[in-house]
Amino acid sequence: MKLFSAQRAPNPRRVLMFLAEKGIEGIEVVNVDLNAGAHKTPEFLARSPLAKVPALELDDGRVLTETRAICTYLEGLHPAPNLMGVDATERAFIEMADRRVELTLLLQIANAIRHSHPGLAALEQPQFADFGQSQAQKVVQTAQVFDQLLQQQAWMAGARFSIADITAFCALEFARGLMKFTAARHGLLALQDWRDRMAERPSARA
Repeated sequence: MKLFSAQRAPNPRRVLMFLAEKGIEGIEVVNVDLNAGAHKTPEFLARSPLAKVPALELDDGRVLTETRAICTYLEGLHPAPNLMGVDATERAFIEMADRRVELTLLLQIANAIRHSHPGLAALEQPQFADFGQSQAQKVVQTAQVFDQLLQQQAWMAGARFSIADITAFCALEFARGLMKFTAARHGLLALQDWRDRMAERPSARA
């Protein structure tokens, strides 16, 4: 299999962390140069029609896109260690947590960066600076919600580490690098403590 990835992009990093947590080896990683427009070439569009990474090319030539779908497939092939739930109830609650992070925190961070960072101007046309600034404000508000959650439980989905933690960590690291956002700067100490625990995991270096 081949994983089409992109350096520094949060969604490909989610898959790379997932692979590292699972200890999955043998998947070739092909880096796609987004700044050079490699994701818009006819060759890549044949694999990923929406010009998005990550994309996982299976041995039979079919291609899976969408981070969650790729991770679900990999979880099925390599069920241990379990990261997405051991039964219907746990799977539902972990998916809820993961989607909450993805559709709020990660999306707001991505929108803020895409529409306000000059380095992303080539990838996001047109940029809307006011929208980017409004999304940056929402990042702080959403981070406050997750900080309150982590005051009550150790991990994003409850008592144990899961894919939801991978999604949240990749989101916050993306924000730390390009928005200079840290939870501690906003007094979100539970979220900062969780982030620091995540950064100690070997997969965080993936």
